[in-house]
Amino acid sequence: MSGAIRLGGILAAGEGSRLRRDGFGPAKPLVTVAGVPLVAHAIENLFAAGVERLVVVFNESEEDCARYVRTRFPGRPIDVVLRDTASSLETFRAVSEGLPPGRALVTTVDAWCPREDFVRFSAEAAAAGDDETVLAVTPFVDDERPLWVEADASGRVQKIGGATGTSVTAGAYLFSDTARRRPAPAGLERLRAYLAWLVAEGEPVRAVSIEKVIDVDRGRDVAAAERMSGRLAPPGGRP
Repeated sequence: MSGAIRLGGILAAGEGSRLRRDGFGPAKPLVTVAGVPLVAHAIENLFAAGVERLVVVFNESEEDCARYVRTRFPGRPIDVVLRDTASSLETFRAVSEGLPPGRALVTTVDAWCPREDFVRFSAEAAAAGDDETVLAVTPFVDDERPLWVEADASGRVQKIGGATGTSVTAGAYLFSDTARRRPAPAGLERLRAYLAWLVAEGEPVRAVSIEKVIDVDRGRDVAAAERMSGRLAPPGGRP
């Protein structure tokens, strides 16, 4: 079985339009939960999970986000990329291109869960085989367009997508080196479509459950994450 995961990435190039409409912003990565910006919480989660090299991708206009990360985490092994991407899959590719070969632990900036839950997921994912991609999934569904996952009793994912499943994706992934570098067919734009394609192509994909993850897209999601924040463990990154 495999050892610790040393590479990590954060997909933080989304528009955040629904949060702005609800009065949060202007930059989604800097929206705070329990006084901690989303991007800082994601970085601290990855460091707590043992990641030693990290790439964060922001939109080109979000120099304030890049400046915040460099100030908040001085001297830490974080590469900040400012790039406008056409889709979540393109953002994922930008993260992957910034990392050396190997398995990589990747999270979206808006997938909020208590640190101990994220670290447990990463430890379970790290125990998978080198050839396996591992998805964080949750039985908690509070999303307008949830991505359903159908997994068997062993956790092997049988299907991604459709109207129902055993759980939904939770915004955190351990990508095998093979999955990271496998070229997608023309026409795939979103990361969710790429994941579904990997499963359909027979790529080994496993699911690990997290009790509850908040996809922070709206003002009410911020409030829900605030309610969960009482379980938050001490920060893993520098103040």
